[in-house]
Amino acid sequence: MNISQLETLITISKTMSFRKAGELLNLTQPAVSAQIKSLEDEFKTVLVDRNQPVTLTDRGEVFLSHAERILTVVEELKERLYDLDQTPQGHIVLGTTTSIAIQILPRVLSYFQNQFPLIKTSIMSMASSQIYTSVENGQIDVGLGYLIERNPNLMTSVLYYDTFELIVSPRHPLARKTAVTIDVLRETPLILLSPDTVGRRFADDILKKHGIEPNVVMELSSSEEIKRMVEIDLGAAIMSKQSVASELRLGTLKIIPLTELEVSHPVGVIYKSGKYLNSAMQQFLSDLKGMPETNFISSE
Repeated sequence: MNISQLETLITISKTMSFRKAGELLNLTQPAVSAQIKSLEDEFKTVLVDRNQPVTLTDRGEVFLSHAERILTVVEELKERLYDLDQTPQGHIVLGTTTSIAIQILPRVLSYFQNQFPLIKTSIMSMASSQIYTSVENGQIDVGLGYLIERNPNLMTSVLYYDTFELIVSPRHPLARKTAVTIDVLRETPLILLSPDTVGRRFADDILKKHGIEPNVVMELSSSEEIKRMVEIDLGAAIMSKQSVASELRLGTLKIIPLTELEVSHPVGVIYKSGKYLNSAMQQFLSDLKGMPETNFISSE
């Protein structure tokens, strides 16, 4: 059974003629007859009395009422799908790092929710390395994080660039220096992110490259925790510049420029290649990619 067969039966009930039904449906009379015969064979009953004028049998009348209800549901479905295109709605599960969730997402989601209130967003916090795995296995729909690898199963798009900086409290001895070299990290107590983060891997690579054995006094999984420790002068940290933008403005933290750390790291959106994108996802990705970099980056 298909929709075309149901439409044919309904049209016959109204026109009481195979020929007139064919003209309205742009079908030949044999095609109309074949569709009705196919229905009758499938349901093992006679639906149409073929004497002139053509009428429905008692079973055909019962079938007609159900056919009309089915077509009504189909029309409602078409309208619903059309409405989804016109007014995006749905649910997005977003995975991102703690620092991006706190620093970037409020500005992005505030705009997005105002424009598309029917789209619900759930946010899961995780390391950038976990984002890739979570997108690929379907745990999250879209990720926001550092673009750290190439994966043929995933699509990525750069939103902005971030850097990692040496961060200290204004009371830290380094805060009074006008210029420092990478060698200061040999003796400076450091508070670093956990080993599974992009920032920690970058810091480890730089330190190893220059033959420095760091004095790591503390490891924390959250950028917010590290900022609080640095603010009370328990050590220095190598952190995302964007994650400390607010503290830099307030003067509770200070950047100590190090040439060796001046590397741009792309931050972007990550989603599964070839996956069906519902209207909510399409709108979210379209808006993210269309935003200028200044929407993501805070000024100091």
